[in-house]
Amino acid sequence: MLHLSGYPQPPMRAGHLSVEYDPRPSAVREARAEVRRQLEGWGLADLDDVADVAELLVSELATNALLHSASRFRLTLFAAHGILRCEVRDAGRRVPTVLEAGSSESGRGMFLVDALARRWGCQQDGTGKTVWFELGTCGSDDCCR
Repeated sequence: MLHLSGYPQPPMRAGHLSVEYDPRPSAVREARAEVRRQLEGWGLADLDDVADVAELLVSELATNALLHSASRFRLTLFAAHGILRCEVRDAGRRVPTVLEAGSSESGRGMFLVDALARRWGCQQDGTGKTVWFELGTCGSDDCCR
C-alpha cells in the first residue's frame, strides 16, 4: 500500500472495479460483499467508517436499481486522490429524489446517500442512468482539495 501525506491510498492500478449483476434480490447482498472485498484489497476497509458507509449506500443504490428499473445493474468503484467513488448504473430513466426520513418503510435510501456521502449525483443517457456518490478516504475533508 502506498502512503501519501500519512494517509493510506490504493496501490497503483488497483483503483478501479466494475461488476454487472442480474436483477435478482441476492444481487444487492453480492454487491455489498464485493464493495467490502475490494476496499479490503485496497487497504481502505479500516479507515473510519468508509467500508461500512460504502456498503450501506451501495446497498441502497442497488436496491433502487432493482425496484425501479428491474434490469441488470453495474457497480463501478474508483479510488484515487483520497476519494472513493461508487456508481450504480441501470436501464431505468427515473431520477432518484431525496425524501424526508419519515416512518415509511421505503423511500429513505437517497436520504441516507444525501446525508452520508461527500457528494452524489445522477447522470442520464439514452439507455439509462448512473447514480453515484463519493466518500473521502484520506481522513481529512481538506486532503482531496
